[in-house]
Amino acid sequence: MSDQKAEIVLKARDLKRSYEVRRGLFAGSATVQALGGVSFEVARGQTLAVVGESGCGKSTLARLLTMIEAPSAGSLQLKGVEVATASEEQKRLLRRQVQIVFQNPYGSLNPRQTVIDALMEPLLVNGIGDASSRRAEAEAMMARVGLRPEQAARYPHMFSGGQRQRVAIARALMLKPEVLVLDEPVSALDVSIRAQVLNLLVQLQRELGVAYVFISHDLSVVRHMADEVAVMYLGRIVERGPRDAVFEHPAHPYTQALLSATPTVDPALRRERIILQGELPSPLAPPSGCAFHARCPKAEARCSAEGQVLRALGDQQAVACFKA
Repeated sequence: MSDQKAEIVLKARDLKRSYEVRRGLFAGSATVQALGGVSFEVARGQTLAVVGESGCGKSTLARLLTMIEAPSAGSLQLKGVEVATASEEQKRLLRRQVQIVFQNPYGSLNPRQTVIDALMEPLLVNGIGDASSRRAEAEAMMARVGLRPEQAARYPHMFSGGQRQRVAIARALMLKPEVLVLDEPVSALDVSIRAQVLNLLVQLQRELGVAYVFISHDLSVVRHMADEVAVMYLGRIVERGPRDAVFEHPAHPYTQALLSATPTVDPALRRERIILQGELPSPLAPPSGCAFHARCPKAEARCSAEGQVLRALGDQQAVACFKA
C-alpha cells in the first residue's frame, strides 16, 4: 500500500450486469440485476476493498473485472482502453493484465499438475518465452512467494491450504498483471495462516506495484489491506471512501451495522451493536426506493419512495443516503 498519487489502471463507470432467469416451468422468465451501476477507480499499487453480505454482487463484479463475463451496460477501462469496444486481439492482451485468485486454492489448482507446471502454464498458453526461460521465471516466482525449490515437482494435495494459496497467487502473477482480483483469498484458510498470506500480498504489492481489488466480507482483514473501501448492498455501492474515513466515520446505516458487528480488542473502537432485521432482499423483487430501507433502523417514509445515488460527503467519502 502506498500513499503516492499513482496512475489509474482500472476504471469502472456505472457498471451493470443483469441476467434472464426462469421463475418456474410455467411462470416465464424475469430479469435479475446483479449489479445496478457500480463506479470506482483503482490506482497502481493501491488496494480497493469491496465488502458486503453474500448476494450483494461482489462475485459478479469479479467476473466482470476479469472479463469472464461482459457487462450489460456501463464502461470498464483497463489502462485507458475501453474493454467493450476493444478488438479481440486487444481483449486477449487485456486479459493478461487482470488475473484472479479464488477463495478455494485447492479447487482452483489442477490436482494432476505439479506446481512448476501450473506456474509455467500461463506463459505457455500465451506463447511467452521458451521452456528454459519459462521454468526460470516459475522458479523465481516460487521463491518470491516463499516456496522452496524442492517443492516444484509436488502436487497440490501435498501442500497445506496456506501453501496452496501461495501457489495460486504465484500463478496469478506469472503474466505480470496490472490488477489482481482477490475473491475472499483467505476466508478458506486457518486463522493462524491468514496473517502470513495477507502479509505476503502486502509485500508483493510493494515489490511489483500491482493494484488489488480485494473482495471480502471480513472487515478486520479489509482494515489491514485496503487503501479505499467500497461497501455494496444489493448490487450497488452505498458508501465509498478511504479506509480510515470509512472505518472511523461510517456514514451509511448499513456500513455502521457491518462495523458494529466486527470484533475488536481495542475498547476505543468498539461500537454499540446494531442488529439488522430481516434478510437481504431478493434481486428478483428489489424494494422500492432505497434498497436498504426495509432493514434500516433510521428509515423514514421518503426512503421507500426515493432511490439514493452516491453523493459526496466532504472531500473524500461518498454515500447513498440522504440522512448521512
